[in-house]
Amino acid sequence: MSDNELSNYLVTIRATKSWFKLDLKALWEYRDMLRFLVIRDFVSKYKQTILGPAWFVIQPLLMTLVFTVIFGNVAGLSTDGLPKPLFYLCGMLGWTYFATCFQGTSTQLITNANLYRKVYFPRMIVPLSVVASNLIAYAIQFITFIVFWIFFKYFSSAGQQFSIQPTLLFLPFIILQTACFSLGVGLWMSALTAKYRDLQQLSGFLIQIWMYVTPVIYPMSVIREDLRWIAYLNPMTSIVESYREIFLGVSSLATFGIIMSSSITFFVLISGVLVFNRIQRDFVDYA
Repeated sequence: MSDNELSNYLVTIRATKSWFKLDLKALWEYRDMLRFLVIRDFVSKYKQTILGPAWFVIQPLLMTLVFTVIFGNVAGLSTDGLPKPLFYLCGMLGWTYFATCFQGTSTQLITNANLYRKVYFPRMIVPLSVVASNLIAYAIQFITFIVFWIFFKYFSSAGQQFSIQPTLLFLPFIILQTACFSLGVGLWMSALTAKYRDLQQLSGFLIQIWMYVTPVIYPMSVIREDLRWIAYLNPMTSIVESYREIFLGVSSLATFGIIMSSSITFFVLISGVLVFNRIQRDFVDYA
């Protein structure tokens, strides 16, 4: 076999010192691996459980029950006149997808260190697979929400209080923003935990605190108007309120909040990719 023929089968892997050199071509070349990891992540999560994928339905329903009893009935938090279960389910649509993506990507470098030492593949494939596989769980939860929406709309006295809005057309963009933001934050956390292992212990606590500063269990209307810009510094505020605007027609969502949320999401995603790209280059040397 000639040297020219051998060169067709030769792959040279070189480390780069540039923060901005992203091998996007490699991501496309390893798309079969991405597809395999998406299926693996979804199947392995509940493979040896009795209820299996039913947990994707049970978990948000249990959370809704807890929120309804504790925050709706005991604490008496406002739901803007909407049925409490529907209000909480709607708020958790975007939040649950974000939280599962964040938790799944935040320790990717550490949990896959042994794999990274054995074989080369674009490291970004793994966090991307987490974000993609969680879309399946999101779809199941979305169907559950629609079932509750139909029940309250057509089989309860609260049906006149809410309706689906024309802004439903923007739902794909909201899902995309949630995926981008969770990926960006997860990449940041993954890079930081690779350097500072103590942060592994804080990720679960961080996501719990984050939920309480996001209007999942309360509406934006309870926040003073002159302070709402602070709430919009959290991109999940705009995302959660967007779901209520679309499916319930009751929201305090502001245009400046959408712009601020989108801008921060873009910054977090780009910076997260760059930091992750820089850390993963020599991570296996000190992992």
